[in-house]
Amino acid sequence: MAEKLNFSPNALVVLKKRYLKKNEKGQTVETPVELVERVSGAIASVEKKYSVTKERTEEIKKKFFEIIANLEFVPNSPTLMNAGKDLGQLSACFVVPVEDSMDSIFDAIKATALIHKTGGGTGFSFSRLRHKNSVVKSTGGVASGPVSFMKVFDAATQAVKQGGTRRGANMGMLRIDHPDVLEFIKCKEKEGDISNFNISVALTDDFMEKVLKEEDYNLIDPHSGETVNRVNAHDTFNTIADYAYKNGEPGIIFIDRMNEGNPTPQLGNIESTNPCGEQPLLPFESCNLGSINLSKFLREVNGNFEINWERLKDVTSLAVRFLDNVIEANKFPLPQIKENTLKTRKIGLGIMGFATMLGFLGIAYDSDEAIGLAKSIMDFIYKNAKEESMKLAKERGVFPAWKGSIWDKKAIRIRNATLTTVAPTGTISIIAGPTSSGIEPNFSLCYSRSVLEGEKLLEIDPAFEYIAKKEGFYSEELMKKIASGESIQNMEEVPEKFKKIFKTAMEISPLWHIKMQAAFQEFTDNAVSKTINLPNNATVEDVKESYLLSYKLRCKGITVYRDGSRSVQVLNVEKKKEDKKHELGEERQPMISYPRPRPEVIMGTTTKVTTGCGNLYITINQGESGDFFEVFTQMGKAGGCAGSQLEAVGRLISLALRGGVDIKVVTEQLKGIRCPSPSWVNGKKIFSCADAVARVLEKRAMDQKEIVKVEVPVLEKQEASVLVKKTNSFSNIVGVCPDCGFALRHQEGCLLCDACGYSKC
Repeated sequence: MAEKLNFSPNALVVLKKRYLKKNEKGQTVETPVELVERVSGAIASVEKKYSVTKERTEEIKKKFFEIIANLEFVPNSPTLMNAGKDLGQLSACFVVPVEDSMDSIFDAIKATALIHKTGGGTGFSFSRLRHKNSVVKSTGGVASGPVSFMKVFDAATQAVKQGGTRRGANMGMLRIDHPDVLEFIKCKEKEGDISNFNISVALTDDFMEKVLKEEDYNLIDPHSGETVNRVNAHDTFNTIADYAYKNGEPGIIFIDRMNEGNPTPQLGNIESTNPCGEQPLLPFESCNLGSINLSKFLREVNGNFEINWERLKDVTSLAVRFLDNVIEANKFPLPQIKENTLKTRKIGLGIMGFATMLGFLGIAYDSDEAIGLAKSIMDFIYKNAKEESMKLAKERGVFPAWKGSIWDKKAIRIRNATLTTVAPTGTISIIAGPTSSGIEPNFSLCYSRSVLEGEKLLEIDPAFEYIAKKEGFYSEELMKKIASGESIQNMEEVPEKFKKIFKTAMEISPLWHIKMQAAFQEFTDNAVSKTINLPNNATVEDVKESYLLSYKLRCKGITVYRDGSRSVQVLNVEKKKEDKKHELGEERQPMISYPRPRPEVIMGTTTKVTTGCGNLYITINQGESGDFFEVFTQMGKAGGCAGSQLEAVGRLISLALRGGVDIKVVTEQLKGIRCPSPSWVNGKKIFSCADAVARVLEKRAMDQKEIVKVEVPVLEKQEASVLVKKTNSFSNIVGVCPDCGFALRHQEGCLLCDACGYSKC
């Protein structure tokens, strides 16, 4: 049955792991065909509400089935997971308000827990909270400030995410004129702090103008509205750039631009977005997303490819109808979310596969031709989406908050307050693939993915594979070289003209990344999720120039990521020599190329844990200074896949510890990972072998007694060098996927795993 849907082997793995129905024993009880039938049937059933005939409902169901089965359109993950099920929560994006009172703060935490439990992500503005050390008149005490409460939200997310259908993700936002803005900018400086949040600073147009003029601006008490300080805008701007240079955060949101596009200003101002920043929402609003796979809208004519505009129009119309139906089919986690979502009926139709389409068309990503095509495609999708929404308004009525909206002022009767969003498509692009993600260039033209039972499959960009075979330079050896991390820019066998067409993300100038984001933003009424890739040797000045260019080109926000900037990526980059001090006056810490060398003899402990798979022996060794140094795991006499996976877990933990990663970060990645055979130890549930390792690490961190002598083989420097070379092959690797152990990359404003589809957002 799956072959009829043309799912790739990688897509089947992701579907089985994340989307197909499972029984109470965790066994898969649904085929991919049945999944598509379940989703299309549940969403098409909404048609009955509008007095559509049974035959018409069945016709629409078949059309919905067709566009998903053909991989032309894929809805967001919660819709795929939950449509037609009892849970029935279908939205990906929510914004929860946080007012300046304890009641509001903890009501927001409760709402967040309920949303995360159903698979949604949440955004917050903490700008209404009074600043740190300001007086609380009702108690006579002093306020602890927004950052302290963000840590409470972060802890709640950490606790809830183990029980939800997918890990919860948050966006924390603070206005640039909040008195605690500098503390907020620096709040994620230490790796592992507030790890369940993406953070963004909301910049106003007034602030940006003062940056350009190097003038002072006011910091305003959100409670009283009074100015509490004046600081230099350029200095604050430099601080934002410096911290983004170091670890990719904070991002920036141009909040006035967001509100320029607010379709219902009569309901209030936009203060926050969803976790990746592409979906601005009012308090207690949600949005339903889905993406068109552009790589499926090409046809070959006389040996060349052209865009099938007619089919793109048809699928756009069907996708808008589908997403409007999702709003009706949705089972909202809170009554106020249902009320506010139904008022505006926002949808977010986006795209994926843009880079793959460019490859088939023979167009370089970093070219004016590509920028022009981006505008043409998004303009076409937006116009046809608007046309379909206007048709739906005739059939079903305008959105309830239409009166007083920007659509009312334009005298356009429309069903949905917003129509288009370019959202991350990490997981669904695997399902629809092989194809490129969102509007991003390829991070690699060929790489290996681990699928069932440790089998590795090469995934090749279909456009590059087609061209390579057509032009006669394809070979298995070439693909293996690319998969190992070699760039085609250095390969003689690849013709020069194709080197220009098939540049990867880190081979494209940040200027073109920003120009591409701006091109899509011009015809997107919500916003665009994209990562602006910077090479490791980029400077803070490069970050600032990227910010200023994105402001000039009228982007609604920007996320930069300098390759190798996170401490968990120390094995992926060359050591950077830098003698000068950065703008904050601190000595910049150099990157390291190798993990600390291992002494011949080392001390540690071995702990026996009973798991659902058998007795697991966990050895944790300490360095000379007493810090954790390495981990070895052994499951009885286990061999094969189980033994190799346990060995891999131990090796990766050891490399992280020897590379300086905090033990808290390591345990957070492992804790709560589940397998089909959990166990109970001392009244506590052990979810998996990885979870067992995390718990032993936690316990040893608190109690470092009973040291025993353990002799283990030495990891030779040559072995470490090979590992460094391999892990340095691809760009934007920021760590290890908590679900499958594959490389975790920074892309589309989020952390994504290309192997299993895990997304932090």
